[in-house]
Amino acid sequence: MTISPARAILLRLHDVMASKTSAQAKLNAVVATVAEQLDSEVASIYLLRDGVLELYATKGLAQDAVHVTRLALGEGLTGVIAATREPLNLAEAREHPDFAFKPETGEEIFHSFAGVPIIRREVAVGVLCVQHADPRQYDDVEIEVLQTVAMVLAELIAGAGLIDDVAAAKARAQASGAVRLPGLKLVDGLARGTAVFHQPRVVIEHTVADDTEAERARVYGAFARMREQIDHMMNQAEFAGGDTAEVLETYKMFAYDEGWSRRINEAIDTGLTAEAAIERVQQRTRARMRSIADPYLRERLTDLDDLSNRLIRIVSGQLGSAARSGLRGDTILLARNLGPAELLEYDRRVLRGVVLEEGSLTAHVTIVARAMGVPVVGRVRDLRTTIADGDELLVDGSAGAVLVRPSPAMLASFAATSALKAKRQAEYAKLRDLPAVTADGTRITLMMNAGLQGDAAALDATNADGIGLFRTEFQFLVSATLPRRERQTALYRAVLDAAGTRPVVFRTVDIGGDKAVPYMRERDHEDENPAMGWRALRLALGRAGLMKVQARALLEAGAGKTLSIMFPMVSEPWEFDAAKALVEEQRDWLVRSGRPLPAQVRYGAMLEVPALAEVLDVLLPRIDFLSIGTNDLTQFLFAADRANPVLADRYDWLSPAILRFLRRVVVLCDAHATPLTVCGEMGGRPLEALALMGLGVERLSITPAAIGPIKAMVRSVDVAAVRTAMTRWLAVGNPAIRADLAALAGQANVAIG
Repeated sequence: MTISPARAILLRLHDVMASKTSAQAKLNAVVATVAEQLDSEVASIYLLRDGVLELYATKGLAQDAVHVTRLALGEGLTGVIAATREPLNLAEAREHPDFAFKPETGEEIFHSFAGVPIIRREVAVGVLCVQHADPRQYDDVEIEVLQTVAMVLAELIAGAGLIDDVAAAKARAQASGAVRLPGLKLVDGLARGTAVFHQPRVVIEHTVADDTEAERARVYGAFARMREQIDHMMNQAEFAGGDTAEVLETYKMFAYDEGWSRRINEAIDTGLTAEAAIERVQQRTRARMRSIADPYLRERLTDLDDLSNRLIRIVSGQLGSAARSGLRGDTILLARNLGPAELLEYDRRVLRGVVLEEGSLTAHVTIVARAMGVPVVGRVRDLRTTIADGDELLVDGSAGAVLVRPSPAMLASFAATSALKAKRQAEYAKLRDLPAVTADGTRITLMMNAGLQGDAAALDATNADGIGLFRTEFQFLVSATLPRRERQTALYRAVLDAAGTRPVVFRTVDIGGDKAVPYMRERDHEDENPAMGWRALRLALGRAGLMKVQARALLEAGAGKTLSIMFPMVSEPWEFDAAKALVEEQRDWLVRSGRPLPAQVRYGAMLEVPALAEVLDVLLPRIDFLSIGTNDLTQFLFAADRANPVLADRYDWLSPAILRFLRRVVVLCDAHATPLTVCGEMGGRPLEALALMGLGVERLSITPAAIGPIKAMVRSVDVAAVRTAMTRWLAVGNPAIRADLAALAGQANVAIG
């Protein structure tokens, strides 16, 4: 029977590792075996020693170069592999910009090159590479063989004492003082506690199997136990309803995925132990995660990565985690990734914050953490090399930063910030039951933005006037499949019930473009500029079935109540007409079916595309209300991608260009007696909200956290004076409106923070 190259190599390596020869002799045998089985003219092993990569063994290069050729991390192709922990596969090595020629190796005759990192405990400790005289691209199967061999090599060189801990020790020593680690703000809040790693990585000591059937049986048993654990957690989860239930359903889907278990079985067939096979498949998943741009797909693969860690712990018997051992005090939890079910295992009484090496705003764990009220900072690099268990940490979710081993000055500053925040929150709480009325008697309507069922609870906490923007796409983004009508109806009805007599404006689904979902892919190319691509109302009108299902769900949920529906990214009046016609078609169907209907249906549009402003005189008589989405509108007006950090601070919301644009819209809406609301981040900043009020805007929909600060500003201002000044500044195109408005607010003691 013909066996695969991977299995043939592992069978040979089993004997090599069991032999009584020296570590050098074993490495020499490994490169000879790899070269022979892959029919490659060169096979070489570089190991990290004293902070540099040293050629330790080779078949095909000059033997005099062994222990002589050395490369810094990032130097040459080998150095790049070690630095990035990514494989390289090149038909012509010299064409790579990082190619570096080492004459003592005699490698000038070779063209093709492929190499993979040797990784142990998530650190690259060496590189395994092959070369060939003829230009050729190595097959995916050959790269996988190299990666499998690299796993075995990690065990071999660790056992021989060849792992270099010097560089890591230096890094830890250098980090012994206070360090500030920047990251991505995922969940707002401040936290102080002791660093605890969620799960020390399981070190796989044995990679080559003696009995593949025994290893397969171990995997089957581990799968059964893991699935039992997942089912138990779902039944015991504190957040069993709403969006978190959908998160955990997706998590369970991966736990029962037959494709995943099949890939692990195939890895066992090559001769790997159960633990090594799981990790081998996990490495492929991580490689896919790094290559996928779609944030939704990346986060779903993160769930699978989390389950891989759980499965390895079960099969290896190393089940202990920080959650199981118990947290002994105020804790900041550290992890590369964290699954939602794992987060739910922790004691909320002592879990103060979470820091992740990965993570995003749409990650399942972020949704759960927000429900738990736990601050989270993601995308923080070098956790393991900078932070040790027991280090004191300060987490600033508002700034997206982590302070490691803070100095006394940092602690004092943090305490002052926490006290100030608490004081301000207490002051805002006193305003909860007071109306948002300016000093000169103008009533400002303050509504809140929402997107999850749990967000509706903030209505009572803030005493907001309603929900001015409910983003219905969140339900689509956290679902593994297209949400069924019944689920959509249940969500919308729950939100309306929570709001009571207060209005709720549902924005129809805004997916596509940069909010892609994998279960809806109809285009054969990617948008070069997703924000201005096939998304929102454009996609919904192109997928009438999607729009009809959502319309039915909204109408059924609003039975007996006033239902407000708003269409996003309307560019021309005909798009609004087409969307409204789809909803009315579903309302007619409900009438014919004798189903209960909303007492009233109000239709609105979002002004995000500047072109719509040029035809507002045509649109306004057809709509019941208009909302301005300042986030998208600003980037379209300035042709500046709001996600581009280089442009983030370049264009000002208080520039004459955008304020004049907004003023025109306010005047038109006033002339048609059309209610106008400003949604988005602009309305949630006190100085910017003050400018909007100066333009005549009297309705804002903002984040719940911004309600208090904006209400404080509203109650402290004489808005007539601001409107007079704004009219004067806009007439002359004053380029310093921000500074002048701040000065005016300061002189008038307006509470702008």
